[in-house]
Amino acid sequence: MKFNIVVKRVLFLAVIIGLWQLVYSMNMFADVVFPSPGKVWAALYNGFADGDFVKALGASFKHLFAGLFMAIFLGTIVGVILGKSKQADETAGMYLIALQSIPSIVWVPLAIMLFGFTEFAVVFVVVLGGTFVMALNVRSAIHNVPPHFVRAARTMGTSGFGLFYRVEIPASIPYFMSGVRLAWAFSWRALMAGELLSNGPGLGYSLRYAQDYARMDQVIAIIIIIGLIGAIVDQLVFSKLEKNVMKRWGLVK
Repeated sequence: MKFNIVVKRVLFLAVIIGLWQLVYSMNMFADVVFPSPGKVWAALYNGFADGDFVKALGASFKHLFAGLFMAIFLGTIVGVILGKSKQADETAGMYLIALQSIPSIVWVPLAIMLFGFTEFAVVFVVVLGGTFVMALNVRSAIHNVPPHFVRAARTMGTSGFGLFYRVEIPASIPYFMSGVRLAWAFSWRALMAGELLSNGPGLGYSLRYAQDYARMDQVIAIIIIIGLIGAIVDQLVFSKLEKNVMKRWGLVK
C-alpha cells in the first residue's frame, strides 16, 4: 500500500518536472525569469557542494530551535492561564485570536525597530509566529477535557492542583501535540519571513540575496529546500508523534 503511494507521488513529481521543462522549451519566458529544471538542479548541487546552503540551513535551524522552544513554553503558559481562568479567557482570549491571525511578516518591522538587524530580531519573529497558535491549542485542550473525567476525579476526592495534574494534563496531551505540530509549521513560516528582511545568515536571507542578483535558479532552489524541509520534518517528526499520541489515547484506530 505504501509502495503504491510512493509510486504515485514520484509519477506526479515527474509530470510536474516534465511540464516545467515543456514550458521552458517553448521560450515563453526569458531564462533569467524562468530557468530550466536542469539549471535549478545545478544550483542545488553547487549550493550544497560549496557549503553555502549548508551554512544557511545551520543558521536557520539555530534561529528556529531557539524561537520554537520559547514559543512552545510561552504558548503553553498562556494557554493554561486562559483555559483555567474564565476571567482571563473572557478578556484576553479574543485578543489572542486576533494576534494569531496577524501574518508573521507584519511583525518584522517591529522586530527590526526593537532589536535592529540582528539574529535576535529573527528569533523574536519566530517566537511570535508560534506562541499564539500554541496558546490557542492549549486553551482548547483544557476546555475539551471530558467533563465526566473531572466529575469522576472529584467523586474520588481529587481537586485543585491534583485534579489539574492527574486528570486535565493527561487528557490534554493529544491537543497539546497538535499545538506543537502547528507551532512548528507557523514558526517555520515566521522564520522565513524574518530572515528575508535580515542581514543574514539563513535561508531567507540567501533567498533575498539571490533575488537581488537576479539568480532565479538559486531562488527556486532555495524555495524547494524550504518546502522539502517543512514537509519532511512534519511527516517524519511531528506527524508521527501526533499519531502515536492519538493511538495511545485511543482517538484513532
